[in-house]
Amino acid sequence: MYLAASIVVFVIYFANVALGAFAGSAFLGDVGEMLVLFAASILFVVAILKREADRNAKDGS
Repeated sequence: MYLAASIVVFVIYFANVALGAFAGSAFLGDVGEMLVLFAASILFVVAILKREADRNAKDGS
């Protein structure tokens, strides 16, 4: 779930950057871009840590 959310948030970031570069009409400002990229990074880290915890619990270590 967290990984899918991270992908969705990153796609929003990428769409904003692409629109800003090609059409000149980005829908997020600098702070908004930073917050969206930060949220994508946090969600990705949570997903990886959760997956690692599940693997360690399964292996018994």
